[in-house]
Amino acid sequence: MRSCYADMLNDKDRNEKYFQGIRAAVGRVKERGERAIVLDIGTGTGLLSMMAVTAGADFCYAVEVFKPMADAAAKIVEKNSFSDKIKIIQKHSTEVTVGPDGDMQCRANILITELFDTELIGEGALPSYEHAHQYLVEEGCEAVPHRATVYAQLVESKRMWSWNKLLPIRVHAEDGEKVVVSLPEMEDCPGAPTVYDIQLNQVPFGDFTALSKVVAVFRIDFSKPVSRASGHHTVQLEPIRSGRAQVVLSWWDIDMDPSGSIKCTMAPYWVQTASDDIPWRDHWMQCVYFLPNEDLVLQGESVDLTAFHDDYSVWYRLQKGRNDDAGIDVCVERPVCCCQAHLLWNRPRFGELNDQNRTAQYVQALKKALKRDSVCLSISDGSLLPVLAHHLGAEQVFTLESSAVSHSLMKKIFKANHLEDKIKIIEKHPELLVSSDLEDRKVSLLIGEPFFSTSLLPWHNLYFWYARTAVASFLTSDVTILPQSASLHMMIVEFKDLWRIRSPCGTCEGFDVHIMDEMIKNSLDFRESREAEPHPLWEYPCKSLSDPLEVLTFDFRHTVPEHVLRKEGILNLLRTGKSHGAVLWMEYHLTPGLSVNTGLLQVSNEKGYCQWTPHCKQAVYFFSSVTEPKPLTSNHSAVAYAIGFSPKTGNVTMDFKLLN
Repeated sequence: MRSCYADMLNDKDRNEKYFQGIRAAVGRVKERGERAIVLDIGTGTGLLSMMAVTAGADFCYAVEVFKPMADAAAKIVEKNSFSDKIKIIQKHSTEVTVGPDGDMQCRANILITELFDTELIGEGALPSYEHAHQYLVEEGCEAVPHRATVYAQLVESKRMWSWNKLLPIRVHAEDGEKVVVSLPEMEDCPGAPTVYDIQLNQVPFGDFTALSKVVAVFRIDFSKPVSRASGHHTVQLEPIRSGRAQVVLSWWDIDMDPSGSIKCTMAPYWVQTASDDIPWRDHWMQCVYFLPNEDLVLQGESVDLTAFHDDYSVWYRLQKGRNDDAGIDVCVERPVCCCQAHLLWNRPRFGELNDQNRTAQYVQALKKALKRDSVCLSISDGSLLPVLAHHLGAEQVFTLESSAVSHSLMKKIFKANHLEDKIKIIEKHPELLVSSDLEDRKVSLLIGEPFFSTSLLPWHNLYFWYARTAVASFLTSDVTILPQSASLHMMIVEFKDLWRIRSPCGTCEGFDVHIMDEMIKNSLDFRESREAEPHPLWEYPCKSLSDPLEVLTFDFRHTVPEHVLRKEGILNLLRTGKSHGAVLWMEYHLTPGLSVNTGLLQVSNEKGYCQWTPHCKQAVYFFSSVTEPKPLTSNHSAVAYAIGFSPKTGNVTMDFKLLN
């Protein structure tokens, strides 16, 4: 989950549906002539408990394990004058006791929770519900939400499949076409054990082909005892067209009442009838599950799709022909990567390695830079550049892999391509390199994408510059560095929705939550010191309010300087709009005329809507005005900026001021 409390408090659809469901549940209890005693697990701000008391509940036990949050909830409840009817219990719900001397005087007859993530059960909903039904609530209690339904759709998608497997890479060399292949263990590898949660509403319909209709895979009734035990649910699919089954797209909805008349759904745009009115939320998105291998399905020939789950995660398997569950239990164990690639490369990294246009840029640059006697050293994590360099004619190729995982993975890839004797892997950090590692040869071509698996913000890959500096004594005097330089770029934008994750809520469904706004603002100011944060902007539409601007350059042909690199100036705004923040990204200049961009691909039209590279996260610096209670205006004409790079720390510092 990427999101935060502000996003949940600003999710009006969620809040309204919960309030409606709570009113209905309290009403049903009152109609039976009973006192309404509520247990609210994971209360957060105390919002749902305050809703319950407003709806007529007699008393609420609000459980919150995170102490700063529980303290904030107590203050919010007091501020809204509900302290006499809401008790905040700062414990995990499984530690709560019931009885005269317990945390709760009696069992509750209404159970309210918001324990869900994009995968539904990833935050431990099942163990919490199981314990609550056993020890904390009455049999036959009301539950809000009442039930959840998980849906799935089988699809074929070249784009999504490229996020999970390394596809063959074709290289045109002087002595004919070479094909870089994946390691054989990847063929049947189940992949990373975690779900890929994304904003499916930003994936164009043309990027996948639906092979089945949407089906309900399983339901959980929260008003009845729930089990955390591992299980599986099989549905029979009738393929609506023939194709390669590669991916299962999945989401859920929750019914707030038994009749299903109050529904909160995560369904993507192609499933919903009123696709223009889909609520935006970042705390609940949609799931992409990769099947272990692609399987051909034929229209009219039914297949079985099985959803497995343990107490925290879900995964899928496809079986042809009707199966009576015989042999299914062998799959109940959660899948784990067996090829090591998924341990080193995340999903966007797979997409990056499979990007043919990006690879073509490196191939062109290597063809320009390589000579027949080139001694090449590659510095990047788990990169295929050494393979490209060898195929394009380098005399000798070394690659520096700083971790045991990347060493092991690259060894397998080189072996699969019959290059185990052609490329030497050195498992060392650059500063520990010695001449004998390079067989006492000097490096005439130093290459890097650069990519390092620990990088979070775009400029973190400048580690390549530090590595280049550390190995300077092993380079020839006329060494070629590829990329030869990098540049940091910036643009001012207005986000369609992403600003909501930093926007104060003020009042939520009539309740004063300013205390929460202040807590978030204080923690951001302290923790992040007004720093940028990484976001994959292809998932978050925005429009440019300024032209892109190159703010800093980094010349890899020289070692890292000692002095701070700094640029100040004023960036004029060309379009009217709300200046939510600045976006920053890197461009790597491989050779003159050849660059690789990690950010803005293009500004598509006169309205300024932006296209971003899907393989990298960009840096977003939210202006402080986004976190202020007063509404953001559109009357700014320019932004004053100061950007600095500290060679000592490797950090980029920034400061912005909106000008009228």
